[in-house]
Amino acid sequence: MPIFAKANILRGMSTMNISLPEMLKSFVDRQVEDRGFASSSEYIRELVRKDQDRQDLRRLLLDGAASEAAGPVDQAYFDNLRDRIRNQATK
Repeated sequence: MPIFAKANILRGMSTMNISLPEMLKSFVDRQVEDRGFASSSEYIRELVRKDQDRQDLRRLLLDGAASEAAGPVDQAYFDNLRDRIRNQATK
């Protein structure tokens, strides 16, 4: 990534210091090296983003479970759902 692009990304960043036991720090260091992250900060940012996604998905699932049924869930329902997904993918 060009330096000017990194500068734009980092402009909105805040700093946070964390303390880890040596065992966890070693794990993070291995993940950075083995999985191609540029830094431990990049690895931690990825973990936080994944946790945000997990929480969003959990909220959506709970909202769906608490909602009223829209109608029967039969073969026609799934056929219609597949068609809608295919149509969205081609747009």
